[in-house]
Amino acid sequence: MKFIDRRRFLAAAAFWGLGAVLASCAPKKEAQPAEPASPTVEPIFTATPAAEPAPSPTPGAATPQVSATAAPTPAAPPPSGGEAYLAVVRGADPEEITRRAIAALGGMERFVKKGYEVIIKPNICNANHGPEYASTTNPTVVATLVRLALAAGAKSVRVMDYPFSGSAQEAYVRSGIEEAVKAAGGKMELMASALFEERDIPEGRDIKKWRFYRPVLEADLVINVPIAKHHSLARLTLAGKNLMGVIENRPGIHRNLGQRIADLASLVRPQLTVVDAVRILMDNGPTGGNLADVKQANTVIASHDWVAADAYATSLFGLTPDDISYIVAGDAMGLGTKDLKSIRIEELSL
Repeated sequence: MKFIDRRRFLAAAAFWGLGAVLASCAPKKEAQPAEPASPTVEPIFTATPAAEPAPSPTPGAATPQVSATAAPTPAAPPPSGGEAYLAVVRGADPEEITRRAIAALGGMERFVKKGYEVIIKPNICNANHGPEYASTTNPTVVATLVRLALAAGAKSVRVMDYPFSGSAQEAYVRSGIEEAVKAAGGKMELMASALFEERDIPEGRDIKKWRFYRPVLEADLVINVPIAKHHSLARLTLAGKNLMGVIENRPGIHRNLGQRIADLASLVRPQLTVVDAVRILMDNGPTGGNLADVKQANTVIASHDWVAADAYATSLFGLTPDDISYIVAGDAMGLGTKDLKSIRIEELSL
């Protein structure tokens, strides 16, 4: 994925794909957990044990049908010395608890090297509500990660998501994330349909191909920053579920949801996960809309291991890791551990 000849090929493909429409989805009713499909070309995918037929292309669509085999993104380096495997920090200041969580892991320099192209993937799933409704990631948490990455030597930090309700432009503004990211020196990226490509999933157990947003697979570092919230189908949206924002045909993932999310994660492999639990949505997710469903938890959870981060986050909702199917599947695939007793956890209260 990092080889020069391949980068030139992909750059050429992106050039001839210019003019494609920006990715956005039609609004849906808030009570529906499954996101509508992309308005362009539905992805071709193969599921085991039986392959599903490829859908017919939408007339006039510009999205290229590229099939490529990509090695999984390298995992983040494991902790060494005094670094925590998992950090949990509680306090009233979202910026400070985010900084302290990353510091407990060894600092952003453990993850970001000079010249890195960094992508931050928060949850900006809808344009319906502001951040106080806890359906989108806290803007301060995201902006703090932008600043830390740039200070560690990142060449650029791009922030993006693929909303299922309202346009990306609207969602970026309504969430408060666009303003915060730009003030921190980062860039907001609209995820163009032309840059979604079919990729093989070598370690996939249920799905073997899907359409991914190519820049996410090519970035030097992916930071996954979900907000912890209720989801009416998955029970919780955490780091694993948040990765659905980097693919097309999200409704297809809702069949055998837990395993398919883990299959996606086996290719994307975010090297750093920061779970925003400053304000958490306890019911009527994923979009919410009632402040009575919001709880002020004042917590940030961080790890190189998204399975472990999600496993800890379940406790905020009175659940266990075994209650969430994608955590169980991720653990079974060796993508991380849900056994919190087996790892070093550093917990701080400010």
